[in-house]
Amino acid sequence: MLTLISATPSPYARKNRIAMTEKDIQFELKSEIPRHSDTETPKYNPLEKLPILIFDDGRPPIYESRYIQEYIVCKYKGRGPDLMPDGEDDQLKVRQIQVLADGACDAMGLVFFETARGNLKSPEWEARQLRKEYGVLKACDDSVRSSGGKFLVMNEFSVEDIAVGAMLGMMNMVQTKFGIIQWSENYPELKRYWEMLEARESFQQTEPYMFDLTEKVA
Repeated sequence: MLTLISATPSPYARKNRIAMTEKDIQFELKSEIPRHSDTETPKYNPLEKLPILIFDDGRPPIYESRYIQEYIVCKYKGRGPDLMPDGEDDQLKVRQIQVLADGACDAMGLVFFETARGNLKSPEWEARQLRKEYGVLKACDDSVRSSGGKFLVMNEFSVEDIAVGAMLGMMNMVQTKFGIIQWSENYPELKRYWEMLEARESFQQTEPYMFDLTEKVA
């Protein structure tokens, strides 16, 4: 049995949860708040970040969501959807889209914690992160419009769809809860694509929700 240490709002861990669900990989989910002092993340990851995938046979744990995703795709090839096209050029396109989605999630995290600083926050820093997010939204919207099908690469459900779907799920949660990052009304085609992904069982089972931070982290 595998164990995935996750955080409930994390789009990074959600990507791995979706991939393992799509491939029907059995795992135990353990939720943590990695920024609290009682977190176990330093025990498994020197970077003190989630997600972390733990093996029950004594192998060292692995971490960083994109690396875990690569592990899932490689080690469970032939089980469920491949989640990665065969062609080299298509694989490179998939990874480029992953870079954009992950970068937008990084920027969202920075905006969230900068906003939490109240009067100490830097409007210039916040604006820079928001520009990144809206830039990625425009790029993803362009990809949806040019894909000519349901999915972004080769009209096959792959890890880039998971990455963009998890990113949009986090944006929707942040927009709904905090009023930050208004996107759904401005990008109707992208919203349609996201809603199509959210209808999948693997997405429904992994819907993100915010945890309660009780310790000062910024």
